[in-house]
Amino acid sequence: MADALDPSLNAPSPARTNPFQEALGRLSNRNRLALLIGIPLLIAIVAATLLWTREPAYRVLFSGLSDQDGGAILTALQAQKIPYKMTDNGSAIMVPPERVHEIRLGLASQGLPRAGNVGFELMDNSRMGLTQFQEQVNYQRALEGELSRSIQSLGSVKSARVHLAIPKPSIFIREQNRPTASVLVQMYPGRLLERAQVAGIVHLVASSVPEMATSAVSVVDQTGALLSSGEMTGSGLDSSQMEYLRAMEQQYTRRIADLLTPIVGGQNVRAQVAIDLDFSRAEQTDEIYKPNTDATQAAIRSRQSSESHDPVPVANGGVPGSLSNTPPGVATAPITGNAATNPTATPARPNAPVPESVKRADTTNYEVDKTVRYVREPVGRVRRISTAVVVNHRSSTVNGAVVNTALTPEELAQIKALVNDAVGFSPDRRDSVSVINIPFNENALEKPEEVAFWQQSEVIGLAREIAIGLIVAIAVLYLILGVIRPAVRQMTAPPPPPEPVVPNYGLNLPPEAGVAGEVEAAEDPLERVRRFARDNPQVVANVIRQWVNDPQSAP
Repeated sequence: MADALDPSLNAPSPARTNPFQEALGRLSNRNRLALLIGIPLLIAIVAATLLWTREPAYRVLFSGLSDQDGGAILTALQAQKIPYKMTDNGSAIMVPPERVHEIRLGLASQGLPRAGNVGFELMDNSRMGLTQFQEQVNYQRALEGELSRSIQSLGSVKSARVHLAIPKPSIFIREQNRPTASVLVQMYPGRLLERAQVAGIVHLVASSVPEMATSAVSVVDQTGALLSSGEMTGSGLDSSQMEYLRAMEQQYTRRIADLLTPIVGGQNVRAQVAIDLDFSRAEQTDEIYKPNTDATQAAIRSRQSSESHDPVPVANGGVPGSLSNTPPGVATAPITGNAATNPTATPARPNAPVPESVKRADTTNYEVDKTVRYVREPVGRVRRISTAVVVNHRSSTVNGAVVNTALTPEELAQIKALVNDAVGFSPDRRDSVSVINIPFNENALEKPEEVAFWQQSEVIGLAREIAIGLIVAIAVLYLILGVIRPAVRQMTAPPPPPEPVVPNYGLNLPPEAGVAGEVEAAEDPLERVRRFARDNPQVVANVIRQWVNDPQSAP
């Protein structure tokens, strides 16, 4: 009887179930669906991340390659069994990072990449028997290729081609022509060459070819736009001169505006300045000699005196001829008998003395007072300045109405004087300054309607990007916090305590009693016992009787 009434023997043993199934069974249908979607998605993300991290990294070996260079490099890589990847529509080749420098050196020894142009390596393969014309053509091709490679080294240039027109040398100076060059550059998308870079390309090409001037080099981009500044405009000025002229005019205009804005207001004055500049180059050399001065005040550089004495020969008579032109020697009379016996006789007289010719020359050199002046006219000299200024009428409010009044002649004269000083007015240059006071059109002064801040395209694009980022972040947070986290928490939660089982002590309870007990398991145990005693008084009486007869069976 005791064994029959023992609760531990009569209570049903709990069934062994899988903890995962129990945790899954405690989830609601919504959580189960979210868990079934979230777990595969999370596994896919983790798997993709692992595959991406395990994939070997590659670095760019060469980029911006032509089809010829790309094919040659791929052939070399395949011959060496080097793994590679191609990106950027086949114009870039990537290899393992630890072998980038090794591969570059190996390809450089093979002359790769050639950048689509041949350089001076063309001269290495020259064969015997080439004519002078062929050698000149090969040299020109090699020079064009080297210049193209140098220009392609710029970061903004994708490719470049150089064409040289080198005339044949001539022995006649008048028939010699200057060499010219043209450069075609292809830019990367979204990049432009700055003016300094264009000037650098021009000077690079001009310095590489003898007797080539920078003005003989033309640079054109892939759209056909002329980039070099050597072109001449309709006014005979090149682009650099036009830019300098425009900058000077803007500078003078800003001077006038800055000077008159505090007086009449920024919206009440308009000014324009036209400058005539002389860009001609002139060089002049003058030698000025001072007129002759008094000899006593002049500086003597050198003085030379010479004097000569020449005898004057006596004219000889006789028959013309060589003998008559030669003076005879001094003759002596022979001694005769009379002379010998008469010593007092007068001797014969010799010839009379020959007269002399005296010449005297004095040469005096004086210092010359000379002035040598070398004048080089400056380039960009201002020849004339024309200024036009328009001033609006003065606005005033009278009895609530806006009234426009003209400026007085004294005020206009003062404004004109200020403008003259601002532009450096010079009557010698025939400068002109015009100041006019006239009412402005109010509609022209109205500012254009500004677009609201939130309607600007930049703001709209930024807001769109921020919204997309927020949506993605919210979706990820919802997946983590709203699906995965509750599911993991419910799966790891401890199971609820087992429901107390009311022993039947071997008594035959009606089937509905057990069902009612299971349904009301969540109720208060004391209330459940009271309800059971009220519905089954006979069973309760038997239990109490059993406890009284056998105290050991009592709980």
